[in-house]
Amino acid sequence: MAKLTKEEIIASLKEMTVVELNELVKAVEDEFGVTAAAPVAVAAAAPAEEEAAAGPSEVSLFIKSVGATKVAVIKAVQAITGLGLMDAKKLVDGAPCAVKEHISPVEAEEHKKALTEAGAEVEIK
Repeated sequence: MAKLTKEEIIASLKEMTVVELNELVKAVEDEFGVTAAAPVAVAAAAPAEEEAAAGPSEVSLFIKSVGATKVAVIKAVQAITGLGLMDAKKLVDGAPCAVKEHISPVEAEEHKKALTEAGAEVEIK
C-alpha cells in the first residue's frame, strides 16, 4: 500500500461531506481506542485553572461599621447603590451589611475607597 502524504489526506478531507467526516472520526476512534473530544476537554480546563489562580472574578462589599460621620457614609452608599436617601439610611443603620454584591474586584476597591474616605469601616469578601 502506498503511503499518503499529509497534503493528500487534507485534500481528501476537503472533498468529504460533514456526514462522511463524522463517520471517519467514529471509525478512527473505534480503530485506535481514542476519543476526539479528550483534547478539547483538556484545553478547556486550562483557562479555568488560570482564572482560579488569578483570584475571584466577583466579590461583595460590606460595611462593618459606620464610624462618626454617618451622614457622609449614607451619601456615599446612596451614590454607590443608586438608592434613595431613606433606603440608603436604612442600609447604613443595618451595618454590618452588604452594600453591593457580585461586582468586579476593581469596582469594589473604588467603592471601598469612597466609603473609607466617608468614615466607614469596609470589607471586601
